[in-house]
Amino acid sequence: MFEGFENRRIAVDGIEIAYVAAGAGEPVLMLHGFPQTKALWARIAPGLVALGYRVICADLRGYGASDKPTAQTDLANYSFRTMATDQVGLMRALGHERFHLVGHDRGARVAHRLALDHAAAVVTVVLMDIVPTAVMLTDLRKEVARSYWHWFFLAQPAPFPEKMIEASRDLFYETCLFGWGAAGPQDFDIEQLAAYRASWHDTEAIAGSCNDYRAALAVDLAHDLADHGKRISAPVLILYGASSAMAKLYDLPATWADRCTTMEAQAVQGGHFFPDSAPEEVTEQLASFLRRRPLTPVPD
Repeated sequence: MFEGFENRRIAVDGIEIAYVAAGAGEPVLMLHGFPQTKALWARIAPGLVALGYRVICADLRGYGASDKPTAQTDLANYSFRTMATDQVGLMRALGHERFHLVGHDRGARVAHRLALDHAAAVVTVVLMDIVPTAVMLTDLRKEVARSYWHWFFLAQPAPFPEKMIEASRDLFYETCLFGWGAAGPQDFDIEQLAAYRASWHDTEAIAGSCNDYRAALAVDLAHDLADHGKRISAPVLILYGASSAMAKLYDLPATWADRCTTMEAQAVQGGHFFPDSAPEEVTEQLASFLRRRPLTPVPD
């Protein structure tokens, strides 16, 4: 995977963040979600590089090859605000003060927070298959809870969910990966799936993902409610799986309309994990959006 990409870790405020990078041109930061790693972008990033972009795919703290600090005394260590600060620090360390931002699932929630907290750094934002965290947790209908039960299981106090997951890691994570809307083993690249599975078998990564979800309930919801009415100033593209649970349960573009200054929305074939199952279509959507929203606009 990621042939021709540099594969490194870099210290950001005492936390090492793992990333791969390749290409030259306008920088694009790509952030994965749960239960995945930066390997999510292995069939999308090369296409953007070929189109003339500098692409950086990073592991969130707590995931993949990035550091997984303890959160026993402070769940803010895993808030979307802290994760966003990690990624801004990474990009600055790589020489990029402004960049395009792409996120799926948890990575999209980090991207949302990053775009609010560090607006000057963000040229464009692509959010994939999420509704806002505040909507998820304040409009909690039974259908939502049934589909997204993992939010509440993973958020239970340590070490309960960690121990339950460790008893049958592949069963738990495959239930998540193949259970959220029109996905099965056949929809995932073998190498990418192996990379996800390697992370599932890392005990520290299991704890990291649990802390991520604990922070969502304990910290992130308060941040989002405090920012009620605040809009993302950069142009936003909302992509979502046409068969995903979120698309079935919400008018997904409508949940973002009053949180964006400029917004486009497009359904992509597949379920929640459409970046895995439809990488060519995702690459086309990203390329079209980025081409129309350059870092330095072409004068009329």
